[in-house]
Amino acid sequence: MADSFQSTTFEILTGDHEVALDITERCATFLERVAAGRDGLLNVFVPHATAGVAVLETGSGSDDDLLAALRELLPPDDRWLHRHGSPGHGRDHVVPGFVAPHATLPVIGGRMALGVWQSVVLVDTNGDNPRRTVRLSFLG
Repeated sequence: MADSFQSTTFEILTGDHEVALDITERCATFLERVAAGRDGLLNVFVPHATAGVAVLETGSGSDDDLLAALRELLPPDDRWLHRHGSPGHGRDHVVPGFVAPHATLPVIGGRMALGVWQSVVLVDTNGDNPRRTVRLSFLG
């Protein structure tokens, strides 16, 4: 029988501008390898102070709308007390308060129990750090 807990990390390049990257396939591939048709929970975690994980529709503009909403709520200007990095970088440290750095998803029969239009998305507004680590953990 497979272990009841499996965990791995992968790196992803996000570039020098804000992005919402769909990582659903990476999550599904991990589950194919470790879940073996079992039920459990998948935790997706980004160990960064300036990135988050969201579950939302992609490809229809919702991902761009999320980034636009974050820009409106958290303008990349000089109002922030946290003042290192590029101008406005302080807001990147507030983003995880709005888009948590983790998501826990139900796994049924070895597959994420996402809704028809839902995807797992890495949200990164920090252009100063283009390399991100994502940790995937399955608890069966």
